Amino acid sequence: MKKNNYSYIGISFIILVFGIYFIPKIIDRITNKDVSRQESRSDLSEEEKNKPSQSDLAFIEINGESKKVPDFSFVNQNGKVITNKDYIGKVYVIEFFFTTCPTICPRMNANLIQIQNSFTEFENFGIASFTINPEHDTAEVLKAYADSYGVTNPNWNLMTGNQETIYKLANEGFNLYTAKDESVEGGFEHSGNFALIDKNGFIRSRVVNGNPIIFYNGMISPDEKVDDEGMPEEITILKEDITKLLKE
Repeated sequence: MKKNNYSYIGISFIILVFGIYFIPKIIDRITNKDVSRQESRSDLSEEEKNKPSQSDLAFIEINGESKKVPDFSFVNQNGKVITNKDYIGKVYVIEFFFTTCPTICPRMNANLIQIQNSFTEFENFGIASFTINPEHDTAEVLKAYADSYGVTNPNWNLMTGNQETIYKLANEGFNLYTAKDESVEGGFEHSGNFALIDKNGFIRSRVVNGNPIIFYNGMISPDEKVDDEGMPEEITILKEDITKLLKE
């Protein structure tokens, strides 16, 4: 017999032994779920493990597109110009208010202080408060107001600027109603709701019964549970949803 034939016989014998000895073991491991896709994709699984998970909070959509915070530029309580770009990479809450408001604003800002104090360890959490009475609410007035309420978060900016621009931001940018009305107490009308924004500037919301709630009621405290009309407080769920976005 030629030498090459001996080589072929040797190779065939090795393959036969491999099949007899190893294949039953492989089948046994598969049967006992010892072999998985992750075993052969260890690098990818590690990468997936380190990726932030997407929460179940909805993106608010208008005409099929996820709604983002419009560009803005205003002066804060420290006299510094703040834009929407300063909030990129941060989860934040938006409100519209005014410092002389005698009705809902004190309740809203007391709730925001509570939220602020719940996230003191997060450098990427913030709040954006826009005054709807900029003629009165100068940077100095906003600074005194912030100090009186106990604003300590460096990412909580109370902002003032052109009234028309602020009203457009509220009414068109967020659909949070704002108007000057001398007939109402305080002279201004505005929504008592908060908007929640993710790290990329998108408006987000939890889904209830298949639909996003869009905004969070900012007027009822967790201690009150419900208001006089039976409306439940939403500060607790807002804090839960802030936590979800911080993990994304």
